[in-house]
Amino acid sequence: MTMTLRAFVRMAPVAALALAAGCDLQVTNPGPVQAAFLNDPAALTAIVNGAGRDLGEGLNWTAYTGAAVTREVLPAGSTGAFGITVRQQLGVLSPDDGGDWWNQAQRARWTAESGVRRIKEVLGAAANNNATLAQALIWAGYSNRHLGENFCDCVIDGGPRQSYTVYLERAEAAFTEAIAVATAANNATLRDVATAGRASVRLLRGNLSGASADAGLITNNAFVYRMPYFVNTVDQYNRINWASANQPYRAHTVWGTFYDNYRRTTRDPRVPFDSSLTIRFGDAAVTSLGGQVRWFFQTKYPVRESPMNLSSGWEMRLIEAEALLVANDIPGAMARLNLRRTALNLAPWTATNATEAWTALKRERGIELWLEGRRLGDFRRWAALNRPGDQENMTGRNLCFPIPLSELETNPNLR
Repeated sequence: MTMTLRAFVRMAPVAALALAAGCDLQVTNPGPVQAAFLNDPAALTAIVNGAGRDLGEGLNWTAYTGAAVTREVLPAGSTGAFGITVRQQLGVLSPDDGGDWWNQAQRARWTAESGVRRIKEVLGAAANNNATLAQALIWAGYSNRHLGENFCDCVIDGGPRQSYTVYLERAEAAFTEAIAVATAANNATLRDVATAGRASVRLLRGNLSGASADAGLITNNAFVYRMPYFVNTVDQYNRINWASANQPYRAHTVWGTFYDNYRRTTRDPRVPFDSSLTIRFGDAAVTSLGGQVRWFFQTKYPVRESPMNLSSGWEMRLIEAEALLVANDIPGAMARLNLRRTALNLAPWTATNATEAWTALKRERGIELWLEGRRLGDFRRWAALNRPGDQENMTGRNLCFPIPLSELETNPNLR
């Protein structure tokens, strides 16, 4: 097949040497892998791993930008690559920002759900107790949860606009099936992962009794499920780390956030950050903050390959606490949400009424799930339900990512 110009330029010196030596140099492009090859049972694990990798890239984009909008971090300079745009600094998520957030997240969902279908076709009845299928269903569950927490509307494979809650319905269905398959496969680890994922989705859907029941099956310190990142390519770096690693980006800072003063007064290890004696400011002036700002870099993700939590046992305790608080059991709710603080030797939150209790819950979730791509979903959920209590002031700031122009202009169902 004909080489591209770029390939030809790379090969030209080698070709010249080969011709001088009288050799016949041929270049063959084998083309893409045929879909039929993916029906080999030996290929299924790679398909599932690819679905997880796609989710990692999608989460990378929304967790970082969502953190800027919800003031988990503030801008510290650059607005280009790995930076925070001027509009995002003001809390505006616009359809013409580009489709990276949408494209990555939708690809993760499609890859996982397509993988589930392929595994069932290839393995038939044997898939019902197959751990590979359970893992694919788990990725489908987390991918849909990720979309439901972060995006304003739902579109499935070029279909019409639907409520974002459709993602959450799909997430719960995937987790429920994963629990059944993992149980049949006698894989307790994957069963617990799916149970924890379903607990978080049931909370988002308002099924408080179901969420609490699932959460109660997961232990505290013994359980955490993380999204891994890698150093192979920039796309596989932990984006929050790389944007604040000074190589060369100092694009965001913890300075001026709630977590800045909170960490100083409590030394809570869940919201760690540091500063430099020689590099005091971010990498550019920040218009929305009036110029250069102090560079306090997060250290929750200290290296490029730092993993990011998807679910944890301590998140389960906060789910139980929220269910109790909705039931107006303030003492029970405070006892649950303070379990983690007691384990860390931190002063417990106190509350004498529902407003104070909700304030404590909102703050504790922000601390426990800091920089994990979960805050937008919490703010939108609490606003929709009119939950009381103080929290970060989000007036005038967007609470979800819109459908981008790339989808609006190409999907005939959205015109």
